Amino acid sequence: MSQAYTPGLKVTERMLLRRRRTLPIRGQVLVRAGDMVAARDIIAQTDLPGPITPVNVANLLSIPPGDLPGAMLVEMGELVSAHQPLARSKGIFGWLRKECPSPAAGTVESISGVTGQVMLRGQSLPVQLAAFLSGTVVEVLPDEGAVIEAEGSFAQGIFGIGGEAYGPIRMACRGPDQNLTDDLIAAGHRDAIVIGGGRVTADALSRAVAVGVSAIVTGGIDDQDLRDFLGYDLGVATTGSETAGLTLIITQGFGEIAMAARTFELFASRVGCDAAVNGATQIRAGVLRPEVVIPWPHPAAAGSKQTAESRDDASAHVLRIGVPVRIIRDPYFGIIGTAVALPSEPRVLGSGSKARVLEVKLPSGEQVVVPRANVELIEG
Repeated sequence: MSQAYTPGLKVTERMLLRRRRTLPIRGQVLVRAGDMVAARDIIAQTDLPGPITPVNVANLLSIPPGDLPGAMLVEMGELVSAHQPLARSKGIFGWLRKECPSPAAGTVESISGVTGQVMLRGQSLPVQLAAFLSGTVVEVLPDEGAVIEAEGSFAQGIFGIGGEAYGPIRMACRGPDQNLTDDLIAAGHRDAIVIGGGRVTADALSRAVAVGVSAIVTGGIDDQDLRDFLGYDLGVATTGSETAGLTLIITQGFGEIAMAARTFELFASRVGCDAAVNGATQIRAGVLRPEVVIPWPHPAAAGSKQTAESRDDASAHVLRIGVPVRIIRDPYFGIIGTAVALPSEPRVLGSGSKARVLEVKLPSGEQVVVPRANVELIEG
């Protein structure tokens, strides 16, 4: 068998991009179909319900739950401040009365004569949704958001942390194999998307946070450096919600790994251009890859849209002899090699199980056999 289908990471100088941007709950959409938007433009907004604070008022007043409604000093729907009395017991002959102060500010959402509890709803949390992609609104999703379309350069990473970030592309390393160390982070990198080369150090990440770097994109990182920077071990669940002070995208893998030359050259060709990045990653079901999006400086010429769309078809995911692949499992995690053989028959692995495999030639010249499920394509 000479080919098979397998997932891959895209690294493309120019392609048609489309992003569906939606609010977490229904809200107000601020754009119309045909509008031109920038990455930071707010296209929709809503208010998330505030947190609930339960207060066991009956227990605090030492009264039966059924007596709670008659003891309340506030009503349903009323706004209360912190420490404001919510209820007062009758006491004995008007003496020894108890009061229950509100532990937090909020709105009285429920009063239960069954449980004796009062529920306070905190202040709503405003949420604004940015376009992320600088382009044209091609579809409005009523009360939810919009679909944005544009041409641009696009690169996916293998791993990332942090959410969406924006800024101009700035190069910190001279080549794809130069490690990104703290002395390469300059004051001029503030609010920028800084492109490294090889492994980034924990000191460089800390320096970048101090300078105010928006995001770092580089080839590799040591797991100990990542642990030192975050202050804890990162699990295998979806990333993207970290509050580390910047977004980090790793394009190749863990360890002393240089950025792929083609990826480095793509970023170098777009220096100074504004970019949008997202470090959110999920490597299990529903794969989610960190990404860098750099809008194309000029609108697409007539007929170019079809060309761009045609590049993202099924043939782009065909694993063939001679194509570059990245190994995504130990002991060769992150190494990029070339597919040299695709045996048709399953083979017995070291674990004793059978699987379809391929032979990969590594940069060192060594040829290794790995399960096909353990590789992904490096797409152009």
